[in-house]
Amino acid sequence: MGVLNVTPDSFSDGGLYLDRDAAIAHGLTMAEEGAALIDVGGESSRPGAQPVEEPVELARVVPVIEALAPRVRVSVDTVKPAVAEAAVRAGATLINDVSAGLAGVAAALGVGWVAMHRQGTPQTMQRAPAYRDVVAEVRQFLDDRAHRARRLGVEEGWIDPGIGFGKTAGHNLSLLRHLGSLAALGFPLLVGTSRKGFLGRLSALPGQPPAPPSDRLEASLASAVWAVDQGASMVRVHDVAPTVQALRVAGPGRVRSVPPEEGVQAGEDR
Repeated sequence: MGVLNVTPDSFSDGGLYLDRDAAIAHGLTMAEEGAALIDVGGESSRPGAQPVEEPVELARVVPVIEALAPRVRVSVDTVKPAVAEAAVRAGATLINDVSAGLAGVAAALGVGWVAMHRQGTPQTMQRAPAYRDVVAEVRQFLDDRAHRARRLGVEEGWIDPGIGFGKTAGHNLSLLRHLGSLAALGFPLLVGTSRKGFLGRLSALPGQPPAPPSDRLEASLASAVWAVDQGASMVRVHDVAPTVQALRVAGPGRVRSVPPEEGVQAGEDR
């Protein structure tokens, strides 16, 4: 899943693709690089982000989705029912829902839906996130939401632990360590760690400040490969081409439509 933020304030690429033509071009590039799906969002959900009025969000995402949908599968990253509905009319076939509250909308529209776990709102979620058992609580939440969506009629239901959404670095690492228990719920698992702040802190050299988003590629690749190894069906990333390459090298079957190996002889290093 390639990230396409049509926003001025997203934590990593805010402002880069606010222009419609730039957004469309970037979406098509990510598709060419191997993204199976482009996730278009018009409202930032980073810590501290402020809500966007519905008409503004609609104006940002609908034209981009209309242009991309004939060329590549598109999801819409939104928490607003009206935006989800307009996006589906424009061609989106998956609602990426950080609020985990739009299952009924997805069922009514006949499209896929991602239930993400989030503690709090973007304005509050990183103030003091706390859990008794983060893995157990997130697992139960996702299991409940995914089964409810199935009862409502959602045929394609995904779960996402919400790395960085109301979690400390320790919470994030615990969830990554136990992705297998989430995958065991039986719903396809989406994981998004790309360029997130805890990776900047983990990858910094001793005595150095955390790496900025632009210097988190290697850490992002490591976490993406780990996530797929632990059972994730899809990873949400900013850097599509390097991620596709890393997953191909990590082993066969990790990337959709990987070409057959050529010239690999028995016993040759892989």
